[in-house]
Amino acid sequence: MASSTNRSEEEYFARREAELRQARAQEAQRGAERTERERLQELHFMRCPKCGMLLETIDYRGVLVDRCTSCRGTWLDDGELELLASPRPGPLQRMVSAFRR
Repeated sequence: MASSTNRSEEEYFARREAELRQARAQEAQRGAERTERERLQELHFMRCPKCGMLLETIDYRGVLVDRCTSCRGTWLDDGELELLASPRPGPLQRMVSAFRR
């Protein structure tokens, strides 16, 4: 009976040790992926996807967009295209809205 209990305990601890090793390996993998993602983001932040040169932020019709200093490509972040495509109020509507405030 004692040997059966010892075997059960050994199996339990072996299984538990394997689970802990697997959890540590997964956490190490997530940490490595996070570090690589941060490295790539830093490497490519404000760089032109076309030519790799620096991007500058400009105001285009009231929306801040990114323009390449080299190839002059213009790049939009999420939601900026919708802002630019939405109808813009004319001069008369802007004047009327100024008095409504």
